[in-house]
Amino acid sequence: MTDAATQVGAGHHPLEQFLLLAKSTKGAAMVALVKQVIEAPGVYVFGELLEMPNVQELGTGPNAPYFNALNLFAYGIYQDYKANPSQFPEFSPVALAKLRHLTVVSLAAKNKCISYSELLKELDMLNLRELEDLIIECIYADVIRGKLDQKNQQIEIDYTIGRDIRPEAISDIINVLQDWCDSCEVTLGTIDEQIRRANKYKETHVKTKQQVESEVANLKKAIKASSSSQDVEDQHMTDSREMEAQAVKPQKKTSKIKGLRGSGKFWTKSN
Repeated sequence: MTDAATQVGAGHHPLEQFLLLAKSTKGAAMVALVKQVIEAPGVYVFGELLEMPNVQELGTGPNAPYFNALNLFAYGIYQDYKANPSQFPEFSPVALAKLRHLTVVSLAAKNKCISYSELLKELDMLNLRELEDLIIECIYADVIRGKLDQKNQQIEIDYTIGRDIRPEAISDIINVLQDWCDSCEVTLGTIDEQIRRANKYKETHVKTKQQVESEVANLKKAIKASSSSQDVEDQHMTDSREMEAQAVKPQKKTSKIKGLRGSGKFWTKSN
């Protein structure tokens, strides 16, 4: 391993220091850099490194297996390695463990519940204890989040990191996103139409309410005016009746009391 490769330190982005070194590294030094990056803790994306000219030069010549290795860690899974081991250099146990981690990530991106049987097959493992230890390593590395369900022999996924995307898959992603945008446009158009209908209904409802309130107010005024007119008419009729009754009422005659005046005549008793 070269001095340049050994100077790689932990930066804000785990891959950042490797990108800086790759700008001025070629040949055997680049091979050493690839070995280090595929084993480095916390480095799970490699697309930026693969795009660099000095790395692309590894694709031809005797160092091609290391270029294939970087492609494998960027886009592949463990079964890709098992299918064609001769295309790749010999990997250390640390590198193989990371490749298994990346395989778990790819599976977790497709299914939220992954059975132990599927994991054992995809990771080429036979021991459940080793499988659970590997899953725990993935959780501690924060490449996935979830919980082991030993009763049902599965892992339930809550979160997974994203992996590098193959260049040829970008057009498919664009098509999917375009379809999603088209669906959003249709949905927004439907929502706008519903809003327009709702506003029209509200406007009609407000006008109807105002009309009803106006008619009620006018009706109240009419009833009030009619009531006042009736009161005046009733009062007038009452006054007329009182006047008529007063006119036909008999007047009492004044009684004259005649006083008895004393007679000047005296009656004498005859003898």
